[in-house]
Amino acid sequence: MLDEKTIQFLRNKAFEVRREILEMVYRANSGHVGGSLGAADLVVTLYYHIMRHDPKNPKWPERDRFILSKGHCTPVIYAVLADCGYFPKEDLNHFRRPGSHLQGHPYEPKTPGIDASTGTLGLGLSTACGMALAAKVKGQRHYYYVLCGDGELQEGQIWEAAMFGNKYRLDNVIAFVDRNYLQTDGNTEDVMPLDPLVAKWQAFGWHSCEINGHSFEEIAQAVAEAKGRQGKPTMIVARTVKGKGVPFMENDAVWHGTPPNNEQFELAMKELTLGT
Repeated sequence: MLDEKTIQFLRNKAFEVRREILEMVYRANSGHVGGSLGAADLVVTLYYHIMRHDPKNPKWPERDRFILSKGHCTPVIYAVLADCGYFPKEDLNHFRRPGSHLQGHPYEPKTPGIDASTGTLGLGLSTACGMALAAKVKGQRHYYYVLCGDGELQEGQIWEAAMFGNKYRLDNVIAFVDRNYLQTDGNTEDVMPLDPLVAKWQAFGWHSCEINGHSFEEIAQAVAEAKGRQGKPTMIVARTVKGKGVPFMENDAVWHGTPPNNEQFELAMKELTLGT
């Protein structure tokens, strides 16, 4: 159970991260705002409460790793990394600019705190499983946290990774699917139905559960349960709201990859309030 002080701290951080997301995408006039806003509570809980990491030593061998498999949602991870101190917050002003180390998709060689380059959907989970197996062979005991999009689960590579994770008993992989039911072309169940997701992951030999992806307590509890499952990787189906925190963006596929104009940005910043 999280105490109220911790919950309030995480709530404040998520609010700050959502403001940074809006500002980044608005300044660049490019980027994926909806999914980034929706995933903020998940990423904040991982970096500020769960993961072992050290901004002063980004390559610390004993750190936990985070892999953004839904690689287009870099605004959320960049905002968190900057706030943690991996690089100056001023760098966020150069998001998606030529020559910037903050590109539209994570690029591990240039960005401190990024553990894997992603972008092609489905790649991140496979990468995490390969890295996790290598860690087991070496006798290392850290965790690989992965954030997948739900539309991404329509990729065959995801299910190859699922079989791989089960075969090698990768209990050091704890993954989330950002289950907002929306992708570029609309509702996931219209494009290519995915439900029942928990049952599917269980059938592939993974521990799986469903949570409210905006509840800091449920996120933390699900990770704690995952760590207690020996010999099984975990997929946590996190129900989220695309565009969370900005009412006119919520549950609207238009905001998958559309930047706000001047009027929309001002309205979004006004509507985004602490505690949403």
